Amino acid sequence: MRLTAILADDEPNILRNLQGVIPWDELGIDIVGTGKNGLEAYELCERFAPDLVMSDIRMPHMDGIAFIHKLREINEDCKVLMVTGYQDFEYVRSLLRIGVSDYILKPIDYEELENSIRKLANDIRDRKHQAQEEQMKLGKLQNLVYEKVLQDVILNDLDLSADGYLPIDRADFEAVTYLLAILDVDMYSEHTLTWSEPERKAWNLAARKVLHHVLAEEREAATILQMREGEWALLLPWTGAAEEAPAKLEALAATLLQEVNRAVDVGIRVGYYVSPVPLGELSATYRKLQRDLQLTPAAVVPCRETRETADASGTLWDLVAEIVAGLKQVSRPATLDALQRLQAMLEGLPGTSMTRAYQMLHYLILHVLRELREMNAVTPAEEEQMWGQLDKSESIPLLLQVMTQLVAIGLEGTNKKKNSELLMASAKEYIRTQYSNDFGIEDIAGSLGISASYFSLLFKQHFGETFVEYLTKHRMEIAKSLLLHSDKSITDIGRAVGYAERRYFTKVFQKFTGEIPSEYREKRTENSSRD
Repeated sequence: MRLTAILADDEPNILRNLQGVIPWDELGIDIVGTGKNGLEAYELCERFAPDLVMSDIRMPHMDGIAFIHKLREINEDCKVLMVTGYQDFEYVRSLLRIGVSDYILKPIDYEELENSIRKLANDIRDRKHQAQEEQMKLGKLQNLVYEKVLQDVILNDLDLSADGYLPIDRADFEAVTYLLAILDVDMYSEHTLTWSEPERKAWNLAARKVLHHVLAEEREAATILQMREGEWALLLPWTGAAEEAPAKLEALAATLLQEVNRAVDVGIRVGYYVSPVPLGELSATYRKLQRDLQLTPAAVVPCRETRETADASGTLWDLVAEIVAGLKQVSRPATLDALQRLQAMLEGLPGTSMTRAYQMLHYLILHVLRELREMNAVTPAEEEQMWGQLDKSESIPLLLQVMTQLVAIGLEGTNKKKNSELLMASAKEYIRTQYSNDFGIEDIAGSLGISASYFSLLFKQHFGETFVEYLTKHRMEIAKSLLLHSDKSITDIGRAVGYAERRYFTKVFQKFTGEIPSEYREKRTENSSRD
């Protein structure tokens, strides 16, 4: 479990020493920001919600004591390590009273400092593990497998047929409905252009924490799923009347906008579907919401129907979605075919549609750029170059040149990764979608176009375990969830995770968990009932 930290000191040399001398990476800690005074440190804490803060006392604008007082207003759990030149016992006691976990006297003994940081990091991890265990016992921790199922449903990666698997019974499909919304950072690619990858990850984590906090304050049992950087899907199980849903979503969207904008200081846009959505329609509704949010310049975008529209904006979006899909599948023919149809469509538009088409194409280029970043298929230099060209493109032909160049960069970037990282990403995706079927190394290697021996070598190097170990672990984790969250029989669960024979499934499950499936289910069901 990696932790995040912020350093605050008005002496640049000390800040450099703190970053260079302490083995932060070995300690499992990422430095997400440094401040020259208490005010800067506080702003960083608002932005990143760190696990650990190390601060000097004497700093301009806002000293360490005032900083800690303000920090406790927004973060009660953050550990604070104070650097001080004061040795008076009463003064030290005053530091402890305001929530300082430990202190180091100047001049700094860096060996002592490292030991103190290590101890605090262990305390933080122990506290987090304990909190997680308590939440699980109280039923407050969302089931990770259930979230994964919902995300697979939204991305249309999960079979909802009778043979598919869900932690609910097939008969309940029609009864499960959700209020669905998308929260997206306005101009995310441009806003984060100069950020490093650790900064983006830290920011996205902080934003997710804010979303969870707001929903907890509103007492909403919602699920937040990060679909890509700067975009989240919110699913709220709905049992109320359908006509009450729009008012509920409108109020919730307003609260989320206000709180997220205030906490992370960026523009957030919200798109929501005005009616409850059945489980089987989540994927189509998500795509519709994503499209409408991209094509409508408003802070809150209510969506009132899921049928596909035949206007130029919708067709543009569909063609760009095909381009993105082709890039993700590393399919040059499919990508170029969609690009050619996009060009042909724009060339055939009447003059009255050109202004709107220009605006939409501009938005869609940003969408493709963002997807390429998500695939790690564009370098920061290439991204900056694309932004420069985009700013100078004042006509549709010029925008098409930018789109064409962007597609070329995407194809080159994905092909560069194809021999290692992308192959293993595809292997992981294959396992995630095909685990319920009977397949082996030859099948998955053949789908990737490489030999079984080369696949085995790459897989072990990338994941640190063999293909069989990884696949078995994946299947067993899903089987454990199904045993606890469904009424399916042991035989049906075995088949759902790729084992046609119940006896063989039982044998593998017992080897993995130390218990046969029926014992695993009965023990935990009894414990849950007693709790």
